[in-house]
Amino acid sequence: MDLFSVEFFSALLTIVFIDLILAGDNAIVIGMAARNLPKEQQKKAVIWGTVGAITIRIIATLLVVQLLNVPWLNLVGGLLLVWIAYKLLVQDDAHDGIKSGNTLWQSIRTIIIADAAMGLDNVIAVAGAAHGNTLLVILGLLISVPVVVWGSTIFIKLINRYNWIVYLGSAVLAYTAAKMITHEKSFKAFFENQLLFWSFVIVVIILTIAAGLLTNKGKKQKAEQLNSDSTKGEH
Repeated sequence: MDLFSVEFFSALLTIVFIDLILAGDNAIVIGMAARNLPKEQQKKAVIWGTVGAITIRIIATLLVVQLLNVPWLNLVGGLLLVWIAYKLLVQDDAHDGIKSGNTLWQSIRTIIIADAAMGLDNVIAVAGAAHGNTLLVILGLLISVPVVVWGSTIFIKLINRYNWIVYLGSAVLAYTAAKMITHEKSFKAFFENQLLFWSFVIVVIILTIAAGLLTNKGKKQKAEQLNSDSTKGEH
């Protein structure tokens, strides 16, 4: 991939968008971990916690990028990323296990540990989008740092207001997953045919979003049924 080519910038934009779409959980963790601190220490906890979390994430992503050269790991990573794209559409937000720290160091440690535990989806997605380019990994994650620290709460509000952004994010993740699978050495010759390549990518995106829509529809119907039954029970 040539430096600053159209392919480079499109991959960089994909990485930054993936970081944004998966940053909601990180923003919640950062807010919850620092909420008990005095105001003047909250900013320090957010900044240093995020710096530590991003440093670990860069190292982990670079390791995964190297691992993707191992046979069949592109396929495994791609399938896992399809699952992540699906879970993004149907996830239930639960952050009850995140304890807020009473000291600056406790809060920083909580942010770093929680981010490392929750960051696997981001690591796999970014590694897949980078296709072995170390500079892309570092640039993409560094661009995302100020967004996660200062802008992610705004982004969460945007997602809540415009639900289609989540579906767009899921489509980008599914696209990245499909590309990872097509980069598997055993399949590369097969997917050199552009018609087969784009047909596969489109099918993966459609199936992922359709599965998410069907699951959400089922959940909604179940919730409505429970509400209806409880209302009948009261009468």
